[in-house]
Amino acid sequence: MKSRSTFLSLLVLVLLVACKPEAVVPAESVAVSEAADIYPEYRDVMVPPNIAPLNFMVRGEGDAFVCQMKTARGAKELVAAAGDDGKIIFDTLAWRELLLEARGGDIEVNVYSHRGDAWLHHPAYTISVAKEEIDPYLTYRLIEPSFELYRQLGIYERDITRFEERPIYENNDVYAEDDNHCINCHTPQQYGETGLSLFHVRAQHGGTVFIQGDKARRLNMRSDSTLGNAVYPAWHPEKPWIVFSSNKTGQSFHIADHDKIEVVDYASDLIFYDVENNKISNVLKTPVEMETFPTWAPDGKRLYYCSCTYQPLAHLPDTLQGEARDLACSDSVIANYRDVRYRLMSLDFDPQTRQFSTPTLVLDCPSMAKSATLPRVSPDGRWLLFTMADFGQFHIWHSSSDLYVIDLQAIAAGQQPAEAMRPLSAANSDNVESYHTWSSNGRWIVFSSRRDDGSYTRPYICYFDAEGHDHKPFLLPQEDPEHNLLRMKSYNIPEFSRKPVGATTETIRNAVYDDDAVQRVQN
Repeated sequence: MKSRSTFLSLLVLVLLVACKPEAVVPAESVAVSEAADIYPEYRDVMVPPNIAPLNFMVRGEGDAFVCQMKTARGAKELVAAAGDDGKIIFDTLAWRELLLEARGGDIEVNVYSHRGDAWLHHPAYTISVAKEEIDPYLTYRLIEPSFELYRQLGIYERDITRFEERPIYENNDVYAEDDNHCINCHTPQQYGETGLSLFHVRAQHGGTVFIQGDKARRLNMRSDSTLGNAVYPAWHPEKPWIVFSSNKTGQSFHIADHDKIEVVDYASDLIFYDVENNKISNVLKTPVEMETFPTWAPDGKRLYYCSCTYQPLAHLPDTLQGEARDLACSDSVIANYRDVRYRLMSLDFDPQTRQFSTPTLVLDCPSMAKSATLPRVSPDGRWLLFTMADFGQFHIWHSSSDLYVIDLQAIAAGQQPAEAMRPLSAANSDNVESYHTWSSNGRWIVFSSRRDDGSYTRPYICYFDAEGHDHKPFLLPQEDPEHNLLRMKSYNIPEFSRKPVGATTETIRNAVYDDDAVQRVQN
C-alpha cells in the first residue's frame, strides 16, 4: 500500500512539472494594474519560517506563468513556472533556504502571465516571515460534510513543515466492510510532549481510545453516576487528568435558512477522569445548567468552560424518564434554539485536593445577545480565545460565528470583561470560523473556516503577535495547490502537536476492534 501511494505521489509530481515553461523571469514584460488571481490567497500573509512551500495556482487568463520570490535583502531568489494550468510549484529545498534568509523580514512576490505574444507583470505583493516557528504537526479529522450518515472518515496527522500526511486511524477497514463506526476528537496532552492522547469511537466498538506512547487501549466511559458518555475533553497540562463535558445532543434541519442545520445540547455536565486510577466523578451536575467545552489554564489551576441556563428543563414533569425525557428535552431546546446562549465561566482548581471552586462568571455573552463556545487559553495565560455567534453552541454550522479574544491580564488589572474583549478582525471572514487551537509558543492559531465556499471547513493558520494583534491567515499549504478544492472532505478539530503520535495505525485499529479487552471506568 505504501509503495502504491509513493508511486501515485511521484506520478502527480511528474504531471505537475510536465510541459511547463522554463523558470526564468521574463526579460521583457508589460506592467499592468490587474492583480494576479491566485489560489490559495497567499497575498500579504505572515508565515512561519518552517512552513511547507506556499504552492499556488494562477486562475487568470494566460498560457504560461512565472513567479519570482526574492528577499528584501536580495540575497536569495526563488523562481518557478507553470503552464496553462497555472500551478506554481516551488522546490522544497530552495523554499527553505529562502525562508531562512527572510526570517523576521519580507519576501517580495512578482507574478507574470503570458498572454498572446507578451508577458504581463502583475503588481508585486509581500509575504512576511515571522521569527517564531510553528509546531510541526497538525492532527485533524477528515469527514464528508454530511448530517446523519458517515463513512470513509479518519483522523490524520500532517507534517506541516512538509507535505506528508499519515492516518492515525480510519474507520473504513478493508477487512470489515460491513462494520461502520464514527470517530472524532483526537486530542493530545501538552502538544504531544507526554505521548498521551485520545479520541472517541461511536456506534460499533464505541468507547474512548487512549494512546500512550506506542500503546493504545479502549475504555467504556459510561458511568452510573454521570450523565452519559464523555464527549469534549480537556487534558490537565501536567497531570494525567481529564475534564470532559458529558453531552446529550440533538439536531434539527432548517427548511429555508442560510444555515443548514441546528445542533443543540439538551443536557450536559462536567466530569473529571483520573487516567492512572481509572476513576470518574462529577465536577458539575445541574438540572438546568448546560456546561460544555472545558479547557484548562496553562498552570492547571483554573478551568474555563461554557454554560447556558435553560429554565424550561426544570419544569418537565417528574414522570418523564429515560428516552421520553430525553426527547422532551431535545424538542424543547430545538423549539427555542435562538434563545439558547452560552456564557463563559471558570472554576478554580486545587491540584492537591482535586477540588473545584464555585463557578465564576467570565463573560456574560447572553446580555450582548451572543453565545460563546470553545474557550482556549494561550500558553502564556494571557489571552482567552473563543468563538461567538448569535446563539447556540455548535458554531461550525453558524455563519455568524467569529473568533474573539479576552485579555485576562487586563481583567486581573480591573478592566471589565466586555471592554477587554475584541474580535480577531484580520482573521475573521464573512463565513464560519469555528474550532481553534494555539501553537505551543502562543504565536500561531489554527482554526476551521468555511470562507472558501461556505460548505467545507478548511484549516487556516493565523499569526498572533506579542502585542496581541492577529494577522491575515493563510490556508494550510498543499503540494498540489488544487488539492483542497478536489478533496471533498471537511477538516474538523485541528490540533497542533510538537511530536507525532507514537502508536501505529495497526496498534490503534487493534484497540478499536478488540471488544474483549475493553475496560470500564470506575466511579
